Amino acid sequence: MPTLDAATTDLLATYVRKTLAAPVYDVAIETPLQVARSLSERLGNHVLLKREDLQPIYSFKIRGAYNRLAQLSAEQRAQGVVTASAGNHAQGVALAAAKLGIAAIIVMPVTTPTLKIEGVRSRGGLVVLHGDAFPDALAHALHLATEGYTFVAPFDDPDVIAGQGTVAMEILRQQPGALDAIFVPVGGGGLIAGIAAYVKYLRPEVRVIGVEPHDSNCLQAALLAGKRVVLPQVGTFADGVAVAQVGAHCFEICRDHVDGVITVSSDELCAAIKDIYDDTRSITEPSGALAVAGIKKYVAQTGVRGETLVAIDSGANVNFDRLRHIAERAELGEQREAIIAVTVPEQPGSFQRFCQALGSRQVTEFNYRYHQGSAANLFVGVQTHPLNDPRQALLESLQGQGFEVLDLTDNELAKLHVRHTVGGHAPQIGHEQVLRFEFAERPGALLKFLEALGQRWNISMFHYRNHGADQARVLAGFEVPEPERGAFLSVVQGLGYRYWDETNNPAYRLFMG
Repeated sequence: MPTLDAATTDLLATYVRKTLAAPVYDVAIETPLQVARSLSERLGNHVLLKREDLQPIYSFKIRGAYNRLAQLSAEQRAQGVVTASAGNHAQGVALAAAKLGIAAIIVMPVTTPTLKIEGVRSRGGLVVLHGDAFPDALAHALHLATEGYTFVAPFDDPDVIAGQGTVAMEILRQQPGALDAIFVPVGGGGLIAGIAAYVKYLRPEVRVIGVEPHDSNCLQAALLAGKRVVLPQVGTFADGVAVAQVGAHCFEICRDHVDGVITVSSDELCAAIKDIYDDTRSITEPSGALAVAGIKKYVAQTGVRGETLVAIDSGANVNFDRLRHIAERAELGEQREAIIAVTVPEQPGSFQRFCQALGSRQVTEFNYRYHQGSAANLFVGVQTHPLNDPRQALLESLQGQGFEVLDLTDNELAKLHVRHTVGGHAPQIGHEQVLRFEFAERPGALLKFLEALGQRWNISMFHYRNHGADQARVLAGFEVPEPERGAFLSVVQGLGYRYWDETNNPAYRLFMG
């Protein structure tokens, strides 16, 4: 174990002192460190959940927010505070400000889920909705700060970091014996920086491991580059950690004291939400389930057994209407369902023969529509098991029995859209271009999107589904004659929306092309 140099020791010692002095329990609670019995048995390790979802705002963010506001001078308190947030930090500042008698302005993107907006208002914060995304809200909040308000950073502030460090202080007190690793969700880095500073000063043998979404991995990218980087775009499924750049104060700690970063997919997050529900009967938001998803991947990759692993269950602010999507994807994330396309002869008895080939496997979904020709394409969901009956065994079994099979389990177009739109081909449509879009979800957003596209090209297919998130997801087909394809793509690029060209996606080709 490396010996810390004097400068590093002084840095960690400063944060430890600030953490020990943080008056967070004026408003926060000491959350339990709960055994996840079912998950522990499945993974062969002792898994503990640090239940930050039980805080008064259902998130750890109250700790850092209150500690920052508690350090303000009398003059700063009198002038009020301002912050920008799409959710949990906003609620933390609102509650902390109300407790301390401070006026608080919370700038939130107009796409913020209603649950979080009302959470801020109910705690006394003045909500200002500005912009479609967090950077817009942040710019407006910083502008307001020039008028005399004190800006309260969501993560990149020593007092915020020290407040979040009280999570580690409780863990070491609650688990004084065996403790091998702590898994921490990472957005801007305030929580993992506070935990790493405290743990590495007092128990340096304990590993501190960050967990990020595949498409929002700003800490992993910074550690690989050796410096802070700005991600060109971030995924928003785990909206609580959708941050493009790790904080400067946070990275100063993390670059030397975080032992590694694991990234996970949205489907793996959905599976982790289900795991936490099975053990606690509580529903975690996607970012709150990151640590559990990270533990599962860590165990699968390393094969460790008998270790004591702590997951920070960091929040439970999830819109109820998102649960449909989460439940739908949980089995895929757990590798307990496979999505496949199967080609069978278009003749009587084909369905029966296919079902016989599946044997005792449970069919979870079956979509088919007649299409002229000698072959039929089936969109099928089948139960699998990562150990006893893995996806690969299913594919090999069907192929061995003469079926043409295409695995769509990792095909985002198939999972987001095709499974809900299987309805047949349109042979009369020529030169169809198929694009998948994401844009900010807000009242009138769909109409704005259609108006931006204009009326030059006919829409030949359209699927939109509200997932209760801040991003709308649309699948659209357009009739575009070959000579106009370049002009069409120029218009699409000029819209400024995130998009994917799915014209050659096999899921589209099989079922709708």
